[in-house]
Amino acid sequence: MGNQRNHRKEEDGGGAVVVVSASSQHYEQIREQRMKENAERMHKLGLLNLSLKLKKTPRPQIKKISLPSIQPQRRSSRIMTLPSVDYGSKRPRAPHQQHSSSSKKKKELEIYIPEGTNPEVYTEEHEKLLGDCETAWELYVDGYDEDGERIYDPTKGEKCHQCRLITISQLTSCNKCELPQGQLCGDCLYTRYGENVREADFNPQWTCPCCREICNCNSCRRKNGWMPTGNIYNKVVKLGFKSVAHYLIKTRRSVESIEGSGAENIVAQEIPETTQDTTQKGPIRTRRALRS
Repeated sequence: MGNQRNHRKEEDGGGAVVVVSASSQHYEQIREQRMKENAERMHKLGLLNLSLKLKKTPRPQIKKISLPSIQPQRRSSRIMTLPSVDYGSKRPRAPHQQHSSSSKKKKELEIYIPEGTNPEVYTEEHEKLLGDCETAWELYVDGYDEDGERIYDPTKGEKCHQCRLITISQLTSCNKCELPQGQLCGDCLYTRYGENVREADFNPQWTCPCCREICNCNSCRRKNGWMPTGNIYNKVVKLGFKSVAHYLIKTRRSVESIEGSGAENIVAQEIPETTQDTTQKGPIRTRRALRS
């Protein structure tokens, strides 16, 4: 038939019979011819010699010579008797570096309270209403379990006006208003107003900070047009103040109450208090659930 291809049988080197078609034999002939032409072309262009020249020659390995540990002698006779300089030792800080560290500590003690809609100004009468205590209150003990966690009980517990937490702890009772606003836990009363809850409960004339108009909880401050202070107790203690209320009232006194003039500007004079009432028995820790 005309469409039938021609085949022939050949034996390879191993004695096996391989069927070779005429078309494949023709392809192999063309391939060998192209390979010969390419080899002649590369030889004429000199590409084979060029490729041999481009081969990298291995670099000889250089042996590292260990230097002697003996320090070289000084050439100058003037400094031969002086001790050698140890560049590994720490150098003293430069004056500008010492200044930067002190400024960093100062920034850590800076207290920033955003401005509200109304100016926060106190008078001498507010300072007279600040509380005090004869004995220091130990923080993070009353109302805490053995692991130092706050005990919350919405059934048997009572709410503190300052932190708004319903816990099992000793609370104050105002002898003037007799309202829930007069209930403060021992930690809030001490850190925010510098008073001891036990002394307040034994005092028949004790009145709450709301009745004295010196309450600094979030709710009362917003009613007065002031922004909340946040947890700034650690900073005010380091500045030398008994509590947050002492810091606010003493640093935001009006010029009228100090100089007797008609001005109402805020004077930010931080006068530290150095009394024994600011001494803490326990460590100062951050209360995670405190919203003061």
